[in-house]
Amino acid sequence: MVNRPTVQLKLVDADGLYYSWRWEHDLGAIQNIMVEAGRVQPALDALAEALPTPLPGETVDQALQRSLTGPLTDRHREAGLATALAASLIPYQLAVEMNALLEQGLRPHVRIQPSLSTAQVPWEALRVDEGERFVTNADVSVLPPATVRNAPERRRTVWNPDGPVVAVLDPKIPGAGRDLGSVLGDVPDDAPLVTALGERRIPAGRPARRDDLDRDVLEPLLADAARFLYVGHVTTAKHGLDARLHLSCGPATTGRAAVVNGHRPLTAADLLLGHRPGPAAPWRMPNRVALIACESGGEVRFAEPVGLVAAAVHTGASYVTATRWTLPTDEGLRHFAPGATESTTVLPEAILAVNTAHDADDPVAALNAWQRDKAARWEAAGRLEDSPAIWAAFATAFA
Repeated sequence: MVNRPTVQLKLVDADGLYYSWRWEHDLGAIQNIMVEAGRVQPALDALAEALPTPLPGETVDQALQRSLTGPLTDRHREAGLATALAASLIPYQLAVEMNALLEQGLRPHVRIQPSLSTAQVPWEALRVDEGERFVTNADVSVLPPATVRNAPERRRTVWNPDGPVVAVLDPKIPGAGRDLGSVLGDVPDDAPLVTALGERRIPAGRPARRDDLDRDVLEPLLADAARFLYVGHVTTAKHGLDARLHLSCGPATTGRAAVVNGHRPLTAADLLLGHRPGPAAPWRMPNRVALIACESGGEVRFAEPVGLVAAAVHTGASYVTATRWTLPTDEGLRHFAPGATESTTVLPEAILAVNTAHDADDPVAALNAWQRDKAARWEAAGRLEDSPAIWAAFATAFA
C-alpha cells in the first residue's frame, strides 16, 4: 500500500448509527459521533429499494426488474440517491479533515468497516459535489474486523507478481438449474480476459465453462498461486460461515454443506477448517483473491461477519475484492434494463478491471481508478454500460 494519509472508519448500529475514526499516523486521536437513525434510515431505505438484491418476498427476476428500471439506470435519479446518501452518511468533521488533506495535494485512503445497516452502501459512488463522487478524491477499501485481520493464527501469503493465477471462470455446476446457470455465456479462447491472464493462467486448457474444477482440484492449485480469480455463483445462508461458492463439485465430494440438487457447495467453513473429515486443515489462499459473484462480500450483513472474504483473509489473502449486492449479468441487463440491446455488455469489462487491479502494486487504488473513470463517464453521458449497478458493487478488503 502506497504511503498516504489513511483513516480507519468504523460504523456500529445501536439506537442510532455510531461512527468512530482515527488516522493511522495518529492512532490515539479517535473521533466518535452518533447520528440518529431518523437521519440516515430514509436514504438507506431508498438504497435498498434501488439495489438488485431481492427484498423479502421477491424472486431474483423481480429484484432485477425493480432495480434495473430504477435509479441505478437513470443518471438524474441516481444522482439524487447518491447525493442523499452522501449527505446522510459522511460525517461533517471527517469531510473537513479530508478536505484539509486534499488542499495539501494529498489523496486520502479511507478504510471502512461497515455496520449491518450500511453493508451495501457504495461509498465510492456517493455524490459529494456536482459531478464528483467520493472516489473522485479518495481511495476506498473495506476494513476487515480486528478479530479477522489480527487473529494470531492468520496466515499471510507473500505476494509474487510473477506467480500463477488460478482462474475459475463460470464453472459448470452439476445439477444446476437456471439460478446457477452460466453468468458469462460463451467465452472464446481469445477473449480479452483470457488474453490478459496469458500463460500465468492455471489450470491450462479450456478457460471457461469447465466441469472439472472441484474443490479437490482447486485446493492444491491455490496453495502455490499468486492470485485467485473466481467468476461464478455465490449464495448465502443463515450465517456467514455457510456462505457458499459453487464449483464443479459433485455429490461424492466431502464438505460441510449438504448436497443440493446433485452438487455440494464449498462454504466459508470449508476454507477455514478444511473440507475433508478429520482434524482441521485450513486452505491456503494466495495473496490476492477476487470473488466476482452475487453478494460475495455479503457477510457484513450478518451479526458475526465471517464469510468468504474473512475466510480468504484468514487463510492468506491481503486483498480480497468482492461484491456488495446481486450482480446483474449481461443477460439480465439486456432483459430488464431500459435502453439495453442485444449487444449491451458490462460484466466482461468489470472482470477485466478487477483482474488488472489485482496485478497492480496497489489493487485498491487501481480498482478505484477504474471506478473513478466509470463514475465520470456516467456523470457525463449516463450510458447503461457505465451504470453504478455494476462498478459500484465492487469493494476490496485490505488487511
